[in-house]
Amino acid sequence: MSVEAYVPSKDIVTLTESAVRHFTNKLANEPGKIVRVSTKVNGCTGYAYVLDMAEAPATDDAVVQVNDNLIVAIASDSVNLLRNTEIDYVREGINGVVKFNNPNVADMCGCGESFSVNN
Repeated sequence: MSVEAYVPSKDIVTLTESAVRHFTNKLANEPGKIVRVSTKVNGCTGYAYVLDMAEAPATDDAVVQVNDNLIVAIASDSVNLLRNTEIDYVREGINGVVKFNNPNVADMCGCGESFSVNN
């Protein structure tokens, strides 16, 4: 299976096929819900990613229609931090992990929980 990304809006985020499958499966029993991505000030280097399932996007969210079954909303205050980020879902041993391949990251903490970006 290819890892080609769905590209609804290249300047915000893309999702790999693996991520699309993961989120579609996660939302299968929650019709009408969407994935919402934001960031929060956290950790030793600045920001942390926040993934939520939401009823609808916030008024000022950027909305990415991935396919007929999957909508991803990006919090407006996180768009510049996440621009051009690829969201992936990978298996690490017995665990599955959502990975953010974010080209804006300038530094990450040692545990990988927080990141900073160039201003």
